[in-house]
Order: sequence, then structure tokens, then C-alpha cells
Amino acid sequence: MSFIKRCLGGLLAGGFALAAAVAQPVQLGAGTYFLAPKGVDKGVPAAPHRTEAMLKRAAQSNQWYSTLIYSATPEAIFVQPLTVKPTPAGLEVALPTKEVIPTERKDTEIHYPHRHALVLSPVAFEPGPAKLANASDWAIDISMARGADQFSASVAHGVPYAFLRISRGDLRVRLPGPGERFDGGADARVLALRVRGQAFALFGPTGVRWEQASPTEWLARLPEGKGYVSVAGMPDDKADTLALFTRHAYAFITDTRVDWRYDQPASQVETTFKATTQVMEGPDNGPLLGLYPHHWFRNASVEPKLGPAFDTVRGKIRLLPAAQFSTRSTYHGIVPYWPGVPESPRTEQLRDVLKADVRNARRLLLESGYGKGPYWQGKGLMRLTKMADVAEQQGDIETRDQLLGMVKKRIEEWYSGQGRSYFHYDKTAGTVVAYPDEFFFVEQMNDHHFTWGYWIRAMADIAIRDPEWASKQKWGGMTELLIADIATAERGRADFPFLRNFDPYEGHSWASGIGLGATGNNQESSSEAISAWAGLILWGELTGNRELRDLGVYMYTTEIEAINHYWFDIHKQVLAPEYKNVEVSMLFGGKYAHNTWWTDEPRQIKGINMLPITTVSNYLGRDPDYVRRNMQALKEETAIYNSRLKQAKPPDIWQDIFAKYTALADPAQGLASWDRWGAIELGHTRTQTLHYLLSLQQMGPPDFSITADTPLYSVFKRADGTRTYLAFNATKAPIQVRFSDGKVLDVAPLSLARAP
Repeated sequence: MSFIKRCLGGLLAGGFALAAAVAQPVQLGAGTYFLAPKGVDKGVPAAPHRTEAMLKRAAQSNQWYSTLIYSATPEAIFVQPLTVKPTPAGLEVALPTKEVIPTERKDTEIHYPHRHALVLSPVAFEPGPAKLANASDWAIDISMARGADQFSASVAHGVPYAFLRISRGDLRVRLPGPGERFDGGADARVLALRVRGQAFALFGPTGVRWEQASPTEWLARLPEGKGYVSVAGMPDDKADTLALFTRHAYAFITDTRVDWRYDQPASQVETTFKATTQVMEGPDNGPLLGLYPHHWFRNASVEPKLGPAFDTVRGKIRLLPAAQFSTRSTYHGIVPYWPGVPESPRTEQLRDVLKADVRNARRLLLESGYGKGPYWQGKGLMRLTKMADVAEQQGDIETRDQLLGMVKKRIEEWYSGQGRSYFHYDKTAGTVVAYPDEFFFVEQMNDHHFTWGYWIRAMADIAIRDPEWASKQKWGGMTELLIADIATAERGRADFPFLRNFDPYEGHSWASGIGLGATGNNQESSSEAISAWAGLILWGELTGNRELRDLGVYMYTTEIEAINHYWFDIHKQVLAPEYKNVEVSMLFGGKYAHNTWWTDEPRQIKGINMLPITTVSNYLGRDPDYVRRNMQALKEETAIYNSRLKQAKPPDIWQDIFAKYTALADPAQGLASWDRWGAIELGHTRTQTLHYLLSLQQMGPPDFSITADTPLYSVFKRADGTRTYLAFNATKAPIQVRFSDGKVLDVAPLSLARAP
């Protein structure tokens, strides 16, 4: 049992009575958290729209269906390829189609809105308020019961059916326009309809009678004791497609599970998806699963078995008649820092920049002026630890210790809970938040993985140098509390939900906590999610927690695959031809756009999916041609922005981010583009930026053709073919690292080895 589980388990078992849930402190190692907000601070939102069984589990915020548990009038739920929406009139089921929306930015957004829905409802009783009745890894059950009368629906990512159950009476189907019935073959159970140019099919039990009440309404007269119907949106109205859907319509999804395995010797992540079904009648033909592009692209294990496809906001969702499938992705490794750069004409400048940054170190901690909540403080902490890396590797141990001392002091101030800034664990919701609130981190449960990712990474940087200070018995216990908030891998717990932000089937995270908005949940800064998962890898390796490390490797590798498809589209499988931008900056359940929450200035729009650029960001250079296209697009987007009589303030905002990004494809160009006196993003320093650029100039861009049998490695390759191999040993004993091309590195404990 983990340390955090023991601590929280004891608290929960000890009776977290509401009467006792005042702002009482709970000690965790040397740190302290509180069981209620202090003073007038607001608590986290309630999630009351759950069945009694689900109320016993931690509230699953930050998911594709979170609107259901937080709102009495939930928004549409983007299941993919279907959307569903519980309403007082019944359950809406729709099959979204593409809309191209011009913007004032002179580009376009691509929307797949929830519109023109079928509405399904009981005839014998009115549907009740919608509640979450169950949630597995990528499926949910929605209850719309009223008293003893039961009406429910099960939906799952990728699955083109909604599976309905009704305790008594018949089912009414209202259409968004006149429906034309087309040939369902000899199977009387099937009602196949063309509605507004789309194909839908409903599948009732043996003995069902389909009665047309009007051009826009049908009734399913259900036999006694057979209260089930599945409804499907179909990609076309072909006879073969309808036959395929009929074969699988009676395999109702009851459970879904994702399992992952980090194959360390091969540096591969194998992910297995398995759906469990209940066959309502007839032969067991298994389910019909819809695979996203990151599932089927270059996946020889599924390609020959794939059938028809849906056009969706995620590209082609292709149908697989199977209960299980697997994917395999290469993990390209990370290291906590890069080695020092040798003497060169620029190393004196590096020393000067470091001295200047050290003089301003307290300001760089972001103590005031931008935000005093946990997000900005986390950025400030990691900002200084990355600068400490450079000082150490350049041989300046005194400066390293000075910087780490400042970071430790600030963390102790927060973790001790003695001042205005403190941490609160809410046992009803099953979450950790921190005050002061910012970006609706508490009020709407937003961005937990972004925020805690900075803290976890900073703590890992300290743990490398001072493991005793970072131990669970001292300040590491609080860090593990934050890890549990975003990376609990056990299902059904009361203290924290399963993988709070991460969507195992979509392959990426969600940032909005309560799922506001008609276009579904969203995530903007995919790169901050990657930084968080890298922090889990480092912390897990440093503390000997292999399960946490492997979880970090799984989420890091998987989210990169999703980013390369859904944000960057480097494989050209997803973005609509009408979309004018090179990348997506904001991904929603039902749209993608090139914008931010706070500005439409193109430098920040583009940079938000790059920052923070550190030694775990090599994936951004996976496709050098794409990097060049992206940077060329920035020039074009800036020209359009200026033509609207607008200008970035300052004009070179985040120039350090773009210099580092460029350097991942062309180190010389990246270094040449950086202005020592230019603007700097507030999670970075001039010191770390120059060291990063000089390192790539010396080592060359990342080489993705070589792997290693350790989680902490990186490989680079110069234009002349010379490779640099890096490996970090987070253990207390020497290790030997073998690279896939035969190179072997001996690595001392808690150190970085390099060859040549």
C-alpha cells in the first residue's frame, strides 16, 4: 500500500465526518494540508448528479462526460462518433457533421456540433433528472430514472450505438425532421431511417412492433420483459453496413478497460483496450468498436479487420468488429537535464546571463505581479530548478545550491500551510486544490495536471540532489498527494478518481474540470500535460515506484501520439482541408480552433502548445519539416494579425520559446534567432534558453531512430552523423544502459552519463 493511500485511508477510515470538516490541519510528513478551505475561500464545486453508488466514489472531474455530474442541465456529451444529451424530453442522440466557421482572425474553426438529434423517451413515464450511474475507462451509464421507473443509456467512446434500457412500457422516438424508412432486410426488429441526409438504425428485441405515429415520430412497442433498444448512427445507408450494425447491435457494452505495459528493453508502450458486453439476444457477435486515428494508423494488427469509417472531429473513426485490440508505440526517453556545454565563444555569455538571472532570482520565482496561485508559483519553482541544472552542469555548485535553497524555502512556505497559500483536500469530491484560486483551479477544477506538473517536476529536480529533504517523511509526502490527485491508477476509489485528467481512449488529457460549453470539454496546452507526465516518470524512478513510473511512460507516450494527430496532424489524417492553420491550439470535444482563452495574438496561440520547452520536449522535433512549416506559418499569421491593426506586446513575445522550438529541427538557426535581450516566457530563463540552444548546437537535433533499455535516456545526431548518447541513473547503484544500435553506457548513481 502506498504512503499516500495509507495516509488518506486512515483519514477516511477515521471518519471524515462533515461536522469535523472545519479548516483543521492534517500533517503529512513535514507538510500540512487542510480538510476545508480557510476563511472566506470557496470550496470545490459539488458533483451531485450521480447515483448513490457513484456518490461513494471520487467525482470524476476533467472528463469528456463531466458536465453530467456537475450540471442539472448538462451540455452535450461528445462520445464520438455520436453525441448524446439528456434533457427533460428524453435522451438526444445525434451524429455530428462538419461545419466550417470563418473567424475574425481570417482563419476558420472546424465544428462538429450536437444538432438534429433523435430524442428517445419512455411512453409510460416522464424521464427523470440525468445522473451518472457508472463509469468505466471509456464508457458511461446515464440514468434518467423517475422513482421506481428506470430509463438508462450506455455509451462508449468510438462505439456508434447508444444502448437503452427501460423498465416498463414502450419507447418513443422523435426525429429532427421527416424520416424515410429504408430496407432493413427481413429482420423485423430493425427500424432503419434516413433523416436529414443521415442514416440511423434502431434495434429492438424479438417481438418489437415499430409503429409510425407521424412523419417525425415512431413508437417501439416492446414485449413484456424485453425493455431494451439500441440506436446507432451509421456512416452510410448501404445494405452491408446495416447488416454489420445489426450483427453487433445486441452486444450491450457493460464495461471497458485499458491496460498498459512498458516494455523497458524495447522502449515500447503496449496498450490493450477491452470491452465487456452483455448479449441481450441472439448469437454473441461481440461489440463493434470505433478506432481513432492514433489507434489504427500504422497498426498492422487491426488494419485488415477494419470496416466502414465515420468522418468526425478526430478524423476517420474506423469500425472494428472485436471486443479487444492493442496498440504499440515507441517511448523515446527523457533525461532530467543536459550536460554542461564546453568552452566556446558563447560560454562566457552563458556565465553572464546566469549571473544576471541569479541577481533576479527572487523575482523569477514569480512572487508577485502575475498571479499568486499554484499555477504561477509552480512555473516559478520549475523556472529556478531548470536554471540550477545549468549552474550545476557548468560547474557552479555554489549557485546551484543557492537557487535550490530558494526553491526549497518557497515550497516549504506553501507545503507548511502557515500563510495565505495552502493546500486543501476535499474528501467529498476526492481532490486536492490550493489557494489563492486562479484560472478557476478551485471553482471549476480546471488544469490540475498543468499546475501540479510544475510542482512535481520541481520536486523531482530537488530529489536528485537532496533525496532526504524530498523524502516522504519530509516534503515528498505532499508531492505524492498532488500526484495522487492527477495520477491515481486504481479504479473506483473514494479518495481520488481514476486518472483524473487523462482520457485513455482519446489518448490525451482534458483541462476543464466541470465540462462547461456546448462544444464539450477542451484542452489547450498539450505541452504542459506532457511536462506533467514527464514529472511522474522522474519521480517514480527516483522513489523506486515502478508502477508510477510506468504510468508516466504510458501517458507521456500516448499523449504525444495524440498530439501528433489531433494538435499537429503531422501524419495528415485529421485536419479538414478547410482548416487554414498548421496546428490546432484548442481542442474540444466538438471543435478545434486556432486561438487561446486570453488572446488571439498568433505568437501566444502557437507557443501555448510548446511551453515549457525543457529536456523532456524532444518530441516537438519529431518532424523537422513540420517545425519549419509551423514557423513559416507564424510569420504569415503575424502579418494577418498586424493587418487587423493589432500588434503583439512586446512584438517578440515568447521569442525564447520559438528559438528553442526551431533549434529542435535546425540548431544553428534556432541559436541565431534568439535575442539575449529579447522577451522571455515566464516559465523560462535566459540561462536555460541559452544553455538549451548551445547544447543542441553541439549535439545536434534529437535522433528518434535509437532507443535504450532505460526510461531516462536521449539520443542526438549531428549533420555529420555523429551521435550523442545520454542516460541518467536515478538509483543508488551503478547501471549499464544498452542502446538499440549497440552502444553501451555505464552510469553512476544519481548522475548523467554521456557518450561521446
